[in-house]
Amino acid sequence: MSVRERALEAAGRVRDPEMPMLTLADLGVLRGVDVERDADGGEAVVASITPTYTGCPALATMRDDLVHRLNDAGFERVRVRVVLDPPWSSDWISEHGRAALRAAGLSPPGPAPRRTGPVALTLGRVRRAPACPRCGAAATGLTSEFGATACKALYRCNACLEPFEHVKEI
Repeated sequence: MSVRERALEAAGRVRDPEMPMLTLADLGVLRGVDVERDADGGEAVVASITPTYTGCPALATMRDDLVHRLNDAGFERVRVRVVLDPPWSSDWISEHGRAALRAAGLSPPGPAPRRTGPVALTLGRVRRAPACPRCGAAATGLTSEFGATACKALYRCNACLEPFEHVKEI
C-alpha cells in the first residue's frame, strides 16, 4: 500500500464532530489526501476538506482530528487544506452515510437545490418532505427550522408522533 493510500485510509476513519455516526468521508467533507514535498524537501500529507457551510464551527475540530489521526498513523508532517470551490453539497453524502443517518434516527437530506448564479434571499418557509426515519411515514411536520446544529431542522412524525432531526439540503 502506498503512503497516499495509507494516509487516505487513516483520514477516512475520522468522524464528524457534530454527527459522529458519519466519517468525514461519508459526509463528503474529506475531498482527498495527497503527499506533497515541503520546502525543505521532506514529504507532508495534505488532507483537503470542504466545510458544509462557510463559518461551520466544527471546521477547527475536523482539522485537529485529521491531524491527530494522521499523526497517530505515523505521519509526522500533516497539513489540512480547506477547499471552498466548489462549495459542499448535501448530495456528497455517501449512500453509506445516508443509511447511517437513518439508523441513528436522523432524516437524511433529499436532493440539494440546483442553483446557477447568486443565491436569492427568500424569507418564506422552506418546503421539505422528509420521511420519518423511525417508522417511514411521509406525513411529517416542521417543528423548528433550527436543530441542535445549523445544518439540521426539527420535525415531528404525524404517524408515530416521534420528533426527529432532518439534515438540511444544501
